[in-house]
Amino acid sequence: MKFSIELTDQFLHVEFQNPVRMVSSAILNGGCQIVDHFLNTKVDANFKGERTDFESPDITLKGIADSQNWEGNCVGMMTAALMSSFRRIRVEKQGVWIEVFVTSGVSNARRAGDEADYQFVNEECQKIGTINILVTTNANLSDAGMVECIMMVAEAKAACLQDLKVLSPVSGLLATGTGTDSTAIACGTGPIVQYCGKHVLFGEMLAKTTYEAIYKSLSVAK
Repeated sequence: MKFSIELTDQFLHVEFQNPVRMVSSAILNGGCQIVDHFLNTKVDANFKGERTDFESPDITLKGIADSQNWEGNCVGMMTAALMSSFRRIRVEKQGVWIEVFVTSGVSNARRAGDEADYQFVNEECQKIGTINILVTTNANLSDAGMVECIMMVAEAKAACLQDLKVLSPVSGLLATGTGTDSTAIACGTGPIVQYCGKHVLFGEMLAKTTYEAIYKSLSVAK
């Protein structure tokens, strides 16, 4: 997997040389996708639309991608965090590499199970990410392995926030993330990796790299 990176005060853009498989919780083209571009853009914490107060975030993200003339499918996230919080950490062992990209802030830190701000199941809310994570790897991950990567990233993030003693303002307990985090996993066509949990080397590599990236990002974001 080869890609180029563009980082400005307003966004992080990753352009993949060849389309990649990606699974994500992103606002624009989330879920399972074949992807050419990844975008993580900075917006105001009270974002209500780029051009109108009623524009949905996915429309804004698509507008940004279109304005840049990026060809192909783009997965996009939003964050209220500063791009100066961007950190990237890479690890490689036995021919497999993992690189993690993070922007972060904990202004809306939450603990899983805290009382929700929106009390209706289908109530629309502005999903603007605060800890946004992109994981890239040359490994050819199984579908189940990609989902397991999402789990591993979430656990590493929770461990990092606990070690940093970040508290939820809702419950006063240790936070496990923020209310609007987003994660994406992009994999290549290299060595086949079936499992990504805590018993296997890939899971260890992913967790340590994610933890370090978040820790270093939050050290400048806090």
